[in-house]
Amino acid sequence: MLKDCYDLALTTASAAARDAYVEASGLALTFYPGALEAYDRAIAIDPGFAMAHAGRAQVLLRQGDVEAARKALAAAKRLAAGLSEREASHIAFFELVFAGEIEAAISALYAHLAAWPRDALVVASAANPNGLIGGSGHLGQKHRIAALMDSLAPAYGDDFWFVSYHAMSLSEDGQLAIARKKIEQSVAANPNNAHGAHGIAHICYESGDLETARTFLSSWLATYPKEGFFHGHLSWHLSLFEIQAGNWTEASRLYRDAIALDRHSGGPQQKVSDGAAFLWRSELAGHPRDAEAWRALHRYAGASLPRPGNGLADLHVILAQAVMGDEAAPDTRARQIEALAREGRYPSGFYLPAVARGFSAFERGDFATAIDALAPLLGEDERVGGSRAQHDLIDFTLLRAYLGADRMDEARQLLGARRPGASGVPVVGVAMVR
Repeated sequence: MLKDCYDLALTTASAAARDAYVEASGLALTFYPGALEAYDRAIAIDPGFAMAHAGRAQVLLRQGDVEAARKALAAAKRLAAGLSEREASHIAFFELVFAGEIEAAISALYAHLAAWPRDALVVASAANPNGLIGGSGHLGQKHRIAALMDSLAPAYGDDFWFVSYHAMSLSEDGQLAIARKKIEQSVAANPNNAHGAHGIAHICYESGDLETARTFLSSWLATYPKEGFFHGHLSWHLSLFEIQAGNWTEASRLYRDAIALDRHSGGPQQKVSDGAAFLWRSELAGHPRDAEAWRALHRYAGASLPRPGNGLADLHVILAQAVMGDEAAPDTRARQIEALAREGRYPSGFYLPAVARGFSAFERGDFATAIDALAPLLGEDERVGGSRAQHDLIDFTLLRAYLGADRMDEARQLLGARRPGASGVPVVGVAMVR
């Protein structure tokens, strides 16, 4: 039987289809363009190649084409008869993920990886900060991801892709020294891996290594295809370092060229999250509001993400609604989330409705109410999924509310509790409490 690059059996009689599948999966794992086209080639050669349909589904979902992704996964399921146990389990796992059955999917994840630890596409779906475990709404999920990756490490050895993911998980868990060693190892082995560059961005952010990040990311992005899925997101990471460095001209250029809606290379959730985060964090740092950019983002979010679903994306949709003075919309979305939470169908529970109240109050200048909403949520940011860099948007908003309310002692306490070594705090007025 033919096998993939991780020595896992594939149910296809065509070596050419297998080769196209291996190419597609490598591009999907490293976030380089061409994965969808390569999966399509595999399917054209062998229409009954279930794993190629399943891989195609994962790429389509990442790009935000939910309906096409579901059709592709349904095609994989129809072809599941006669598959190996591993392939059938792979498809069944993604059925649970696509259905939003988070707890069942997490249970299936551990069972699947116990049997087939080198199923990299399954690992990838679970181990990134906004993947299955990251989006579970659980507290302690960052440590859980790191522990999972530690347990899988012996199965991968020095594999550059796995090491990049392992490094990211360790950095989010606060294990920065070993994370840096691993990410440097991964990038040296293969620099053409967007997750390697992503790991550098995160580790530099968590360790406050501003200049290394600026130098590396600006050079790396110059050779990464602009249509690469992570081009917009990595440009967002670079823009944070430029804001911190006081280089507003470069940060603005990055926004215009790679983060704005018509230039961002990611799917709808990432476009909304990165765009809103850039605009809001720029304002917290004292830069002027770009009202037209907010209007465009608000319109896009309403059309592309009309209903709650992903916690990190919903956080930024709520923010855009608050900024635009769409008074009913944040409350409506919060009520929708609360209804889902009561039914046990929204992973972060009632966390985001409280954040929505805080953002709305902050935007209208009611700092006391914003503080009352946001301060009790400290330490629970990971419920929403995403990375520590993304969670800082909430903490920086609370800090700015403290400063606006002239509650300097509480501002100092918030800064004092910030994780050691983390990147700077570009919030206007913060020098008053240093």
